[in-house]
Amino acid sequence: MNGTDTPAHDGTDTPAHDGTDTPAHDSTTTPAPGTAHAARRGRPRSAAVDTAVVETVLRLLEQGVTIGELSMERIAREAGVGKAALYRRWAGKEELMLDVLRSLDDVSQPEPPGVSVRDDLVVLLEFLRRRGLAKRSSAVLRTVVTQVKAHPRLWNEYHRTVVTARREAVFAVLRRGMATGEVRSDLDVELLAELFVSPMLTRALLHEWEDLSEGLAERIVDTVLEGVRPRERAFSG
Repeated sequence: MNGTDTPAHDGTDTPAHDGTDTPAHDSTTTPAPGTAHAARRGRPRSAAVDTAVVETVLRLLEQGVTIGELSMERIAREAGVGKAALYRRWAGKEELMLDVLRSLDDVSQPEPPGVSVRDDLVVLLEFLRRRGLAKRSSAVLRTVVTQVKAHPRLWNEYHRTVVTARREAVFAVLRRGMATGEVRSDLDVELLAELFVSPMLTRALLHEWEDLSEGLAERIVDTVLEGVRPRERAFSG
């Protein structure tokens, strides 16, 4: 057994019988003498184990198990993998839960076409509208998000690694619009981004009874742009 599979903070995390990345119910071939250490270190990460672990966590959460009640030991047991395999992938439960949350929100944000500020903002807001509809129809996602929100450190890390990248895309569009004269350059970019994005997020996440109909992205963008376009200067005769 390879002692490096055991997290330094807890000598009980490595099972005595399993240091492999293969779910416990799968059959494995016994390596030749002297090759076990090299084979284990050189073996690529198994996608099957990743999937088994994430799906196990989702199933447990859907069954009503709270994040606080979950432990790496229980997750490993329910997924049929060794704890050593879990710790080779995730340093702890928070890192694992971030991947679980990302697995439910793995739709890539589209790249704005770069034609105009108006068209780019519509593309980004339409993405939010569709994600809002998907979240409304996913009981699993609602359950996971509700539980993660109860853990501020985990929720903040999700925002830092996932949500921030999406906000930066909006900032980039607005800065380009200021450079091209499509948007007033005297405005605060972050505040301006909130004016565009907040109405969609409010409907999608907070007011689930509100309509998320097609064309909503266009209506929001056109309404806000009307107030933030550069004013035409009046020339005196």
